[in-house]
Amino acid sequence: MSDDEDAPPVKRAVIFYGSLEEKERERLAKGEFGSLGKDAIKAAIESGNINIAGGDTFDIEEHISEHQAEVLAEFERRKRARQINVSTDDAEVRACLRALGEPVTLFGEGPAERRERLRNILSVVGPDALKKSKKDDEKSKKSREECQTTWYHEGPESLRAARFWIAQYSLPRALTRLEEERQYKAIPEASRTAQKQDLHKRLRSLNNFCSQIGDDRPISFCQFSPNSKLLVTASWTGLCKLWAVPDCNYIRTLRGHCTNVGAIVFHPQSTISLDEKDVNLASCAADGSVKLWNLESDEPVADIEGHGMRVARVAWHPSGRFLGTTCYDHSWRLWDLEVQEEILHQEGHSKGVYDIAFHPDGSLTGTGGLDAFGRVWDLRTGRCIMFLEGHLKEIYGVSFSPNGYHMATGSGDNTCKVWDIRQRRCVYTIPAHQNLVSGVKFQPSSGMYLLTTAYDNTAKVWTHPGWSPVKTLAGHEGKVMGVDISLDGQLIATCSYDRTFKLWMAE
Repeated sequence: MSDDEDAPPVKRAVIFYGSLEEKERERLAKGEFGSLGKDAIKAAIESGNINIAGGDTFDIEEHISEHQAEVLAEFERRKRARQINVSTDDAEVRACLRALGEPVTLFGEGPAERRERLRNILSVVGPDALKKSKKDDEKSKKSREECQTTWYHEGPESLRAARFWIAQYSLPRALTRLEEERQYKAIPEASRTAQKQDLHKRLRSLNNFCSQIGDDRPISFCQFSPNSKLLVTASWTGLCKLWAVPDCNYIRTLRGHCTNVGAIVFHPQSTISLDEKDVNLASCAADGSVKLWNLESDEPVADIEGHGMRVARVAWHPSGRFLGTTCYDHSWRLWDLEVQEEILHQEGHSKGVYDIAFHPDGSLTGTGGLDAFGRVWDLRTGRCIMFLEGHLKEIYGVSFSPNGYHMATGSGDNTCKVWDIRQRRCVYTIPAHQNLVSGVKFQPSSGMYLLTTAYDNTAKVWTHPGWSPVKTLAGHEGKVMGVDISLDGQLIATCSYDRTFKLWMAE
């Protein structure tokens, strides 16, 4: 048995080192490799006496330098922490932690530990972070005050005449609505409860009745005609299409927009008493264009000009005489189609205005903005009578209940809020969806339920009052972008980012 083959690695190392001079051995042990040491190590590696698997190396000096840098940084941080003065007032310490976005208190933490935690946080982010946070708070407070400020401008003489006309139109309708409410209240409680239970039972049986591919790009809006026999859809291709329901038979394509269409809505008397040659539809698009359509041609009959930025939504006044538009220039506008002019250019939001809805009586209008605030305007006086504050993100949907005093708003904070105009406050917050709420809609005839749609690919039905969930309408493969309920209450339509619209009907 030879020594070269069976000698253990330790003995090989001893034999190798024994061939070196004493000084070189000392330098090698200290890591100081001279020319002889380098040559010897190279020769040892080539002969296999020193094995480095795969050529992997570990730089000890670099590792030590990184560790030293970390220790030095921690030393400097502690030095800065000792120089930072923190208030002894625990309430102020809590306020500072809240301003920095940190937990106000931790489990088992006392005032002394809380002060020390604040000091350590400031030593990392710097004392200027607290000053910047306070400036941001002041800025947001100032912005909030600006949001609550309403700008009023002197309008044309036609606006004054329109306000008188709206007052004369809305007051009789309000009297009729109140009389209907009294008659409904006179019905025995048991009968009303049984009626609601029957409705909820029917809503729980809602199913997907029809699904239709509407265009090559997402469908952004849909609405039923007043006679509940037509459905119009708007698409990001710039096209609007008419469909016969409930069979979903294609009728006509309305061509005129060159970019994303935000909404297309029927005139309140369309398909009922309005001639097909008259203006039956209004639409808006992202390029600021607003177009009017009849039911005979596939081209617009008129354009409404004056918007310099994106128009998100359009809505008809219940009388059909006025058209409301919302614009990303922080304003909404009212157009009198009889005199063919803009009679009101109303500011009041600090960001773009997204949605608009008119009160069933025609006396009020509600607007929701990208500033997370909503407003209720009295069209007879021009004043903002209610400021809707509570949403954390943009408001994308506004709807009035037929009862005249409830209003719903849907927001990017995934919630739907119900407001009482009589009390001028939010009466209920519905944690409706797991994503942005894109639309809200009260049942148009009696308002006994509320529909919400969201970017979580679903629409949901909620009782009114009570706001308990009744049914989830699931079936779309993309974000649900719009919803509508037919006036006869038989059909619900939803349109989606998946390029389809679906009809829902109770069994």
